[in-house]
Amino acid sequence: MTVPAVLRSRWTALVVLSTAMLMTILDGSIVTVAMPAIRDDLGFSPAGLSWTMNAYLIPLGGLLLLAGRLGDLVGRRRLFLTGTAVFTAASMLAGAATTSGLLIAARFLQGVGSALASAVVLGILVTLFTDTRERGVAIGVFSFTGAAGASLGQVLGGVLTDALSWHWIFFINLPIGLAAILLALPALPRDRGLGLASGADLAGALLVTSGLTLGVYTIVKVERYGWISAHTLGLGAVSVVLLAGFVVRQARAATPLMPLRILRSRNVSGAYLVQLLTLSAMFAFQVLVALYMQEVLGYGALGTGLAMLPAAVAIGVTSLLVSARLANRFGERFVLIAGLGLLVIAMAWLTSVPVHAEYVTDLLPAFVLIAGGGLVLPSLTGLGMSSARPDDAGVASGLFTTVQQVGMALGVAVLTTLAASRTADLRADGQDAAAALTGGYRLAFGVSTGLLVGALAVALLVLRRPRPASTDAATEPAATTVKA
Repeated sequence: MTVPAVLRSRWTALVVLSTAMLMTILDGSIVTVAMPAIRDDLGFSPAGLSWTMNAYLIPLGGLLLLAGRLGDLVGRRRLFLTGTAVFTAASMLAGAATTSGLLIAARFLQGVGSALASAVVLGILVTLFTDTRERGVAIGVFSFTGAAGASLGQVLGGVLTDALSWHWIFFINLPIGLAAILLALPALPRDRGLGLASGADLAGALLVTSGLTLGVYTIVKVERYGWISAHTLGLGAVSVVLLAGFVVRQARAATPLMPLRILRSRNVSGAYLVQLLTLSAMFAFQVLVALYMQEVLGYGALGTGLAMLPAAVAIGVTSLLVSARLANRFGERFVLIAGLGLLVIAMAWLTSVPVHAEYVTDLLPAFVLIAGGGLVLPSLTGLGMSSARPDDAGVASGLFTTVQQVGMALGVAVLTTLAASRTADLRADGQDAAAALTGGYRLAFGVSTGLLVGALAVALLVLRRPRPASTDAATEPAATTVKA
């Protein structure tokens, strides 16, 4: 195979991986704007409607780490294709659903497929792009996909629901999924995997999957039960015990599901903590700003999505055109700190949003400053995957993505609960609905600012500028066979 053909194959693979991730990320946000239509058509109760999201998030958060390790053992290409096929088929079932039960079951299968596919994406990416500069560009493209998908989902959901019906927010995944599979077959490298005997830690798999699944379930049900209820505290404690048992098991197992040496790197463990804090604030930002514009300012679903497009464009431009260049020149730690600084300013700006806000003066500056996310996300990805070896890149990818999902779920649960509680208190004090809602969102934005300040402190105090890679590391034998 000629060198140009190899290069084309790698970049084609990046397009495939980004397209598949775009599809799953779209699905996470596209449903939110269609939920009223789904409720009216299928007769969901208010409590039951939340399961259109929960049924997707729970298997996604619970299976990522296990799926990442399975990718190392049976082959990341095979698991990616399987997950994409499951997700695409489940999307067809969701689009064709005529009852609430069928839709919830299909959404659960979508979560399973998404976990299988997305858990190994970064593992494939870092083994394909070993050159530092090329990897920086690839991670920038991948991060852009995530930012664009989250914002595009809200716009697309409004358009499809208004122009056709809510069924099409799921049917649209069929051509995307089929195209991703057909392109992936020749583009993704065939990896043999280590074999199940090299890491078939069944006890560890049971502990981590049950612990993560129970943890995500507890988080997404906080809005109903509250933080100090017996339900939340009891299930949360069980989840912590299960995950602690998993860590103990990994320290003693002959073939651990997740080698603990992945976390020994100061930069890797620090990047995970920064990511947890940052994603908690950023995903909540997306949800809370959308609610503020609709409930306080009176924007429609489509108008809200269009109003948030500048944020997606700002993140996209910085992740695609700026982040890799700055990282190559100044290092990922510097870029991460600069991006977090911009995010702190953006979120702090929103803590003073008025009841009758003007878009250009009160919201747009924050949406432009949110461009810091285009610096933060690629840098975190590079740091979080920096210790991955060819034989465990899948589990490292799964762990990184698990932290993302837990951070997003935790941020939304905490901040929406705080906003609702503050709103109720202000209403009890006699404020009108708009003023009370605004006060609740201001509090949530203030807490988000605090989370980002905490992330910035961790980046400054814990992370270190990575040392140049040694020649020994470059010649370390790989346990996973890859064919171009």
